[in-house]
Amino acid sequence: MKKIKFYISLLSILCFGCEKMLDVDSTRVVSEEHMWENMEDTRAALLGVYALTKSALVDNNSFWLYGEVRSGEFAIPQRNDLKAIANNQLNTSDGTLASLRDWTRWYAVVNAANIFLERAHEVYEKDERYTQNNFTVDLAQVRFLRAFAYFYMLRLWGDLPLITVSSEASFINKPREEKEKVAAWVEQEMLLAANDLPYRYSANDDQQQGNYYNENTTRWDGTLVTKISAYAALAHLAAWTSDYPDAAAYSAFVLDNYSKSNINYVTTSSLTNANGFFYDKHSSQMFAFQSVWGHVEASFTGHIEELTLAAPVVNKSIPDMYVPKDLILEIFDEQEDERFSVDTLGNPMVEGYFRNFNGRYPIFSKIKCIQDGSTDPTFRIFSSALVFSRIEDITLLRAEALAVLGEQAGAVELLDRIRENRGLDTYSETTNGDLIDAIFKERRRELMGEGHRWYDLVRYNIIKNDNPDFTKLIDEGGIYWPIGQNVLQQNSLLEQNNYWK
Repeated sequence: MKKIKFYISLLSILCFGCEKMLDVDSTRVVSEEHMWENMEDTRAALLGVYALTKSALVDNNSFWLYGEVRSGEFAIPQRNDLKAIANNQLNTSDGTLASLRDWTRWYAVVNAANIFLERAHEVYEKDERYTQNNFTVDLAQVRFLRAFAYFYMLRLWGDLPLITVSSEASFINKPREEKEKVAAWVEQEMLLAANDLPYRYSANDDQQQGNYYNENTTRWDGTLVTKISAYAALAHLAAWTSDYPDAAAYSAFVLDNYSKSNINYVTTSSLTNANGFFYDKHSSQMFAFQSVWGHVEASFTGHIEELTLAAPVVNKSIPDMYVPKDLILEIFDEQEDERFSVDTLGNPMVEGYFRNFNGRYPIFSKIKCIQDGSTDPTFRIFSSALVFSRIEDITLLRAEALAVLGEQAGAVELLDRIRENRGLDTYSETTNGDLIDAIFKERRRELMGEGHRWYDLVRYNIIKNDNPDFTKLIDEGGIYWPIGQNVLQQNSLLEQNNYWK
């Protein structure tokens, strides 16, 4: 197969507008033989891998459909595709679900990364401006993004074809490797990448010297993966595979070093403000994919706002999905909660997470970056960042790991760090119940709408093992998605996941 590479400009990086990038012919391609000449080529190729990763995450809003809708916690008024996902009817004949069953967009990330890892040395040999340090840091980022693509697919499909050279790009007639082998490879790759990643770019970091690609710190903060990003992903990988000693170790690294990446805990007002935490880009997003308004990256699709916002926040009559009132009251059941709480008469005292609470459709409005952070409901064009992880996530993930390992005092301390930041009293077993339950409930509140809930439910049910139906789903492989028919037809060595045969 003749390989081509997306040649993506700085302006267009992480910006996809209304069209799905993988569904249209690129107008910015150059043949491989004319690509690897100078450091402008490596920059374009590097940012292209980031762009393809974001495209895989936001195509058909898949990040939220995989991570939030499948949990069944959002009610679906009208859309049959979302109803099928919420009801675990993942084999339903539907265009959206067919796209979600197709892992091709993720293997596009893998192939772009493989090409970069194989060819970037040519630029190092030809262009004296492309220093050893620049080369090393670029390789580390791409190595991490390739490993992240496999980690994301691992949580969706389990066993996977493991492709590490670009000549295998089509993965035709390549069998799946067992998920345990893939997970071990991902961990190894992420650790290798983390070893060479800086804490911060263009900030006099020992591992990234000078201005990275001649840009200052403000250009790169929140845009590129860092050493902290890598260890956050490693902590999630370890927790997903129930390796809680490693989950505790990797999350400890993040909590011991996050300030080196200029990361801070998020105030409640920033978390729920239209131009707060999710707006634009900044280092506290830790590992995220941005849609910066000032870079013309805002779009009508590829944001949770497209699914959740409606009147009175935007001019849309019915949201595609919403959290029912009774469930909101069950989740936010402590009156001091700064994110959302109601008084004794059932009226909201703070509305950070929800608007129109007493209407027919409570509107999940925690994330509401409209245009340039305005509150004008006229235009539904959004600019929120897709945040895979932030420091609150890793704090609670470490609390989870310590609780599973029996280190209750450490787990409580970390849980209380988040609770107190949100105006709540410290944890009490008498008031808040079992520690594991309390930690996952806090993750449910703090990270709502951020793509974690389904994976949290899987881990919770593995730990507790007290829900026969969910345990059966886990044991039978029903937590994974079916593989798309187009993928199965391309590769005769692939078999459908047993649960979906």
